[in-house]
Amino acid sequence: MNKRIELLKKDLFKNKREISIERALLYTESFKLTDGEPQIIRRAKATKNILDKAEISIRENEIIAGNRTVKPRSGIISPEMDPYWILDEIDTIHERSQDKFIFTEEDKTVYKDKLFPYWAGKSMKDSIVDVIDDEIKESVKEKIVNLNQTDKGQGHIIPGFEMILDNGLGSLIEKVSRRDSEKDFYKAAKITLEAARDHILRYANLADELLKNEKNNVRKDDLKRIAKVSKKIAVEKPESFLEALQLLWYICVILQHESNASSISLGRIDQYLYRFYESDIKSGVSKEELKEHLEAFYIKTNDVVMVRSSHSAKFFAGFPVGYTALLGGLTYEGRSSVNELSYLCLEAYKDIQLPQPNLGVRVNELEPRKFLMKTCEVIRMGTGIPQVFNDEVIIPSFLSRGVELEDARNYSVVGCVELSIPGKTYGLHDIAMLNILKIMEKVLLENKNHPNITFEKILEDIGVNIKKYVKLMAKGSNIVDEGHRVYAPVPLLSVTIDNCLESGLDITEGGAKYNFSGVQGIGMPNLSDSLYAIKKFVFDEKKYSFDELINVMEKNYDCPSGEEIKLRLINDDDKYGNDLEEVDKLSSDILRLYCKEVEKYTNPRGGIFIPGSYTVSAHIPLGEVVGATPDGRMSGEQLADGGLSPMFGRDKLGPTAVLKSVSKLDNYLLTNGSLLNVKLSPGPLQTEQGLENFVNYLYAFMKLKIQHIQFNVVGRDTLKEAQADPEKYENLVVRVAGYSAFFVELNEKIQNDIINRTEHIF
Repeated sequence: MNKRIELLKKDLFKNKREISIERALLYTESFKLTDGEPQIIRRAKATKNILDKAEISIRENEIIAGNRTVKPRSGIISPEMDPYWILDEIDTIHERSQDKFIFTEEDKTVYKDKLFPYWAGKSMKDSIVDVIDDEIKESVKEKIVNLNQTDKGQGHIIPGFEMILDNGLGSLIEKVSRRDSEKDFYKAAKITLEAARDHILRYANLADELLKNEKNNVRKDDLKRIAKVSKKIAVEKPESFLEALQLLWYICVILQHESNASSISLGRIDQYLYRFYESDIKSGVSKEELKEHLEAFYIKTNDVVMVRSSHSAKFFAGFPVGYTALLGGLTYEGRSSVNELSYLCLEAYKDIQLPQPNLGVRVNELEPRKFLMKTCEVIRMGTGIPQVFNDEVIIPSFLSRGVELEDARNYSVVGCVELSIPGKTYGLHDIAMLNILKIMEKVLLENKNHPNITFEKILEDIGVNIKKYVKLMAKGSNIVDEGHRVYAPVPLLSVTIDNCLESGLDITEGGAKYNFSGVQGIGMPNLSDSLYAIKKFVFDEKKYSFDELINVMEKNYDCPSGEEIKLRLINDDDKYGNDLEEVDKLSSDILRLYCKEVEKYTNPRGGIFIPGSYTVSAHIPLGEVVGATPDGRMSGEQLADGGLSPMFGRDKLGPTAVLKSVSKLDNYLLTNGSLLNVKLSPGPLQTEQGLENFVNYLYAFMKLKIQHIQFNVVGRDTLKEAQADPEKYENLVVRVAGYSAFFVELNEKIQNDIINRTEHIF
């Protein structure tokens, strides 16, 4: 890492995180002037007002400009989406256990006196809540269904960055101008595109202004370059690597202004940026200079943090904003796509070691072993980055959902692990979660005192309830979907997505080529462990009666026989993650039932529901609402992390046994994404042989047809020390779920979850 990059990284974290109300004020200012106009026009004008008036800055040492807030890592609020949680938490957000922000007293007053009164009763949250029926509300109240994205804009998407870089903003403005000028979508698109152009020119003008007083010759050159590059890419397509990176970042910031949403992801950066890299190399630009530009871009991705409610922060702890990118994989023609930039992207990450960008690597039969070696070199540094995705599973999975072959080969990832087709998909990934373990608890309690209870009856009732609650989840998700269509169109984002410009439809109206709704089923490992324990100890070995076991569960093991039963259940080795056929079959059958049920439903955009299984950090709060379970889990204790990961401490036969258990699931069904966490002891990986073993493990993962895997390579002792003395470990980055975060910024429950995960050696 050179001196400039070191300073940029240091400056990013020197201030505490604050709430900025600037966007909220500018958005509201515009809306007060546009009452009665079509919503898409109002949204476009509000975006323009923000882009025209928001304070901008070019920070010291920057070579890539653009920021959502003047102060680094400040969070913005969107009362137009949900003003209520902000008011409820306005005096506590600085002291809550997770994702704290400073909210100044002056800004609190403005919010209470001006912003909240305007938006109360006419936010997107209001429009959704008003339509949700009692049955859906009850499923949410039961903590079985959790509806997401009721308080935020359109994210979890990969804009058509390649198209933007290939054409430039000027060309896009021309294309929109040639369309039906009377259609609201095209009017709104033109307003926002021209505002985007003008916003970039504001940075060019600012650089020129700063030049007038700059004394340092090196910094003068920087500012001249920022001004020159910004003036060019405001209207023309980029030609150099730096120009491409700068336009890419400006678009990221601008889309964040349009819709304060997480996970406007980056897609396959080593593919669409490669021609710029190659051109610069051929023209004599050094690899070190290009690496500096890339690292400066990486650092910028850490500038955006999300402000979530305390409830939401439990599910997405650690500010995961979702600048996710994938490296490697296949070309459209089915060949390996690994190139020089793929390696440079990994090398650059070795220098910065920050939570963003959330890099991932695609693996397949054609991937060079050298590239996998480099991947493992970076993983063993311990930040949990990159994560790994398996082309051998994911491409066929997309084909089964009607995605064209060339598009399927071009898949990437949004957010954490959600799978998407760049520039072609609006997938509403992460729209809802289903707590499958809570369903089991409900079934067990309802069958208490059943005179003729059988194991088959329990399985049957679980199946019936999964079907019931999947239906309610889909119905609720569609209401949220409609809420976004009516209330929160995103014309600028839509212009970047295939088919929208041709059809004149916003993505929220079904304008994208592919329209999915992605939902998660959570709790499967605990469910299969619990069901097998019931089968073994109640029905096969008859050590306990069904009612006896349920009574112990209800008392949370706090009864004369409770401790003995709990220890028996915990210490029993027949658990998911140990390559045990009968246990793993239960997991597979339940997951398949859930997936096949999800597949039955369609959304208002003409697309289908697709299932996934990943938790983000939701295994903590979803576990808090489930009582004691027959796998030995205490009431309120976390669920298994990840989605497909075994419950911590139960996977006793090593990391290969874990892979074999997961391989027995029908991974092809999980088109919305799945997540497998594996924690490895760092010591053995530091040798060349250890690295070779690691690469071989990835080959096993690939051949076993598992969709996703990620790693924490950090010892328990290190994590315990960091927990006890956070100031010494403020830069320690760990893998939480499908994202990484600073360990000391996580609350104690999530820290303990990471500490307690089984530490494997191979």
